[in-house]
Amino acid sequence: MAYVIVDTCTKDKLCIEACPVDCIHPKEDEPKFEEAPQLFIQPEECIDCGACVPVCPTNSIYVLDELPANLTQFAEKNAVYYA
Repeated sequence: MAYVIVDTCTKDKLCIEACPVDCIHPKEDEPKFEEAPQLFIQPEECIDCGACVPVCPTNSIYVLDELPANLTQFAEKNAVYYA
């Protein structure tokens, strides 16, 4: 997994629009959007391009290797969302 979204995500959808491989979900038209507390990156589809990072207004997207220790659980939460 190249990037991880954490719980400060506000589901503003800018990262979805920036992602060239469409690996950020749920989208507004998907059934899980309303109930999802945040957006998630599909770990197997992310190509490590970083296009999502600069458009995130809440700085909620981290490179996996740079994820702060207090946020490491979000790597698994992103992966579990797609399980």
